[in-house]
Amino acid sequence: MAANSSKPVRIAAPPPNNLRPVLDDIDRRILGHLAADARIPNNALADLVGIAPSTCLSRVRALRESGVIRGYHADIDPAALGRPIQAMIAVRLQSHARGHIAEFTAKVAALPEVLNVFFLGGTDDFLVHIAATGTENLRDFVVVNLSGNPDVALTETNLIFEHVRAGLTH
Repeated sequence: MAANSSKPVRIAAPPPNNLRPVLDDIDRRILGHLAADARIPNNALADLVGIAPSTCLSRVRALRESGVIRGYHADIDPAALGRPIQAMIAVRLQSHARGHIAEFTAKVAALPEVLNVFFLGGTDDFLVHIAATGTENLRDFVVVNLSGNPDVALTETNLIFEHVRAGLTH
């Protein structure tokens, strides 16, 4: 009999995915600078928050791995890509379609006009942010992809005249 075979081996379970680390002042400052300019070099970011570059790199990596930083992206003007008309479309599903939420979300998010899909609590189930090539494209998107879907009970389209990106204040 082996000497350690009498004791069970305990393996700690990983924390649930929905738990976020507690952010300190340095983390918040790092996030504020990254929100303003995600392309900032690590050395410059470290200087701005007053820590060593190696510490900064470790903190950014930890924030990414924990899901606090969800990604980096280029904020491209849809009009520059031939899609000058933006709209937010509120979507309410039929009561019997509640079991199809994941499929609906995936199907809508895969459409070329769609920029964002927001799953909501409240009267409406979704807000779908789209960029269309013109009013006919917008109409066809709503009629074919939303109103033509038997799971959709109601849509309400609001045109976006201007979008101003807000900055983090804390």
